[in-house]
Amino acid sequence: MPILSTIASSAARSFGANMGEAPVGQQAYTSSGTYSFTVPASVYSVCVVCVGGGGAGGGGGGLGYKNNYSVSPGSSYTVVVGAGGGTGEDSYFVSTSVVKGGGGKTTNDYAGGTYTGDGGGNGGRGVYLTGGNFYGGGGGAGGYSGDGGRGGGADGDSTAGSGGGAGGGNRIAYAPGGHGNSGGGVGILGQGTSGAAGGGGGSGGANGTEGSGASGSVGGLYGGGGSTGDSTIGAGASGAVRIIWGTGRAFPSTKTGDL
Repeated sequence: MPILSTIASSAARSFGANMGEAPVGQQAYTSSGTYSFTVPASVYSVCVVCVGGGGAGGGGGGLGYKNNYSVSPGSSYTVVVGAGGGTGEDSYFVSTSVVKGGGGKTTNDYAGGTYTGDGGGNGGRGVYLTGGNFYGGGGGAGGYSGDGGRGGGADGDSTAGSGGGAGGGNRIAYAPGGHGNSGGGVGILGQGTSGAAGGGGGSGGANGTEGSGASGSVGGLYGGGGSTGDSTIGAGASGAVRIIWGTGRAFPSTKTGDL
């Protein structure tokens, strides 16, 4: 009986896909925390993009995506959205080994977050200097097929993002009164335009946002690294996770909009 049931289920699944009747939908999680995603009826695979939280005065979050991940209707799967702030936290679906956008760092070399999945990009490195003559910019969030831009500091200006990644924030002025701009954030609706370097941080990807450029400012959503100022350190932006399903949909940019 279990074998017959499995065969029947597989046949119905194949018939629905061939007839173009697979349901279409999506679910986004944009506030840090742990969630449970319940698979809708007649959905047997999903595509997921994850953006890690940005680091405070540090690196941008990484972005990873996974296509055609097999799921069972009615079953529940873990979703974790990483917070920005200090060291950014990882965002992932099921586990960090399935698909992950890693959190940006605010210690050591202020590296951007890494990623796990079918594709994606690392976050850009941030720059936080103490005892120097100026302060640094935050790293941009990673893109769908390239890395986020690095923040500007003592060893050079900020750089643009690639593959839909966000641009890094640039250094603004020398101390006293010096500060850097926050890194740009990346969107979760699929790959868009790569973010430019400097200014308030590049806007990365479709639906991306810029960093504000204020002293010690918060990184741009989602995944932008925060900047540093005279006496303040800007928090990194929150990460995000988005799940989509439906025939023919796939990241980085095939029918990934709000359908």
